[in-house]
Amino acid sequence: MIQSVRGTKDLLPGEIEKWQQLENVIRDVTKRYGYREIRTPIFEKTEVFSRSIGENTDIVNKEMYTFTDKGDESITLRPEKTAALVRSVIQNNLTHDISSLRLWYFGPFFRYERPQKGRLRQFHQFGAECIGSPNAEADAEIILLANQLINNLGIKDYTLQLNSLGNEKSRADYRQELVNYLSSHKDELSHESQTRLETNPLRVLDSKEEKDKLIITDAPVIIDFLDDESKKHFDKVRNLLNITGVKYHLEPRLVRGLDYYCHTVFEFRSSALGAQDAFGGGGRYDGLFEQLGGKPTPAVGFAMGIERLILILEALGIMQEATGDCDIYLICTSDSIYDNALTIAEQLRASGYKVYSDLQRRSFKAQMREADKLSAKYCVIIGEDEISKNSVKIKNMSTGEQADIKQDLLQTISFR
Repeated sequence: MIQSVRGTKDLLPGEIEKWQQLENVIRDVTKRYGYREIRTPIFEKTEVFSRSIGENTDIVNKEMYTFTDKGDESITLRPEKTAALVRSVIQNNLTHDISSLRLWYFGPFFRYERPQKGRLRQFHQFGAECIGSPNAEADAEIILLANQLINNLGIKDYTLQLNSLGNEKSRADYRQELVNYLSSHKDELSHESQTRLETNPLRVLDSKEEKDKLIITDAPVIIDFLDDESKKHFDKVRNLLNITGVKYHLEPRLVRGLDYYCHTVFEFRSSALGAQDAFGGGGRYDGLFEQLGGKPTPAVGFAMGIERLILILEALGIMQEATGDCDIYLICTSDSIYDNALTIAEQLRASGYKVYSDLQRRSFKAQMREADKLSAKYCVIIGEDEISKNSVKIKNMSTGEQADIKQDLLQTISFR
């Protein structure tokens, strides 16, 4: 038997309904904030990600699904969306007549990493990007949108972690001080962090190794190195969150995993996920457009892991596995009347009802059992006797009550 690829998962009936509920909330919230959906290909030229995410990040070095196509071009299945979205905005000149471009997306992404709970090799994300504004109001709007989505899903058990990476000068000053500190503890660091110290020192702050965490505890924090411009921006973001009632915790060692971030960075965490508690986050990326060949364009955005959101909703009892959703189950008691039954089923469907009918020509009892399994609200029963009288028998499945009614009057009855 051929099985699915490790790190991928089939979304089966009963579970897919949870995803559809989640997508409906996403569409509702993004519409309220004026964000419009964008869809880009699931693969891009490799340089879209290697130039933007950073050559020395784990994603580029270890996790990307990259191959050479028949045209001898290096292609990568998208490991994240922001770089691909920026490529699309530049290529299609979407900012030409719009001062602030508001976009959202939903879809599959691919990273080769060890599969674990809530972390797959094909995973799904929802995200939103606000493009064109350098101001703190854009940062706040993006965080408010994400926060509103979480609240509308009914999730209460979460925290918002907030930090600033400052501008390029602030990060350069901090990076040097951090390298000096970590270098004095180099022999005590894990092998991976020793490598990161040489290539991407800020990523050492994101280490999950216990011995690294002890060293990081006394490391300098970037917020102490912010210049006046960076402080002003961050203070404004915090003030906007305060006046809109969004609760957050300052996390001075939050850096996120991608090289393109600057100024505001944030992350949403939930204890319902256990130790790997992050389920979404983002930040500002003012330099990314230039890196991908566009003109200087400020932007800020976030992404949320759909699998992780579903895990939280399940853990909190907000989403249960869906059972059959059936308004009417149409039962035939004779093989000779399936043509009539099909016509009646189509009339009921045209009136907006979800109608199931037996396709196996089974017994009356077998059809009733399936109606129960599908949680049908009503059964419409048709037999030779009903056809001769141009009628049907209607059974209310919750009360057990039955009534005969003329077929011509079916469309006047409410089955809700």
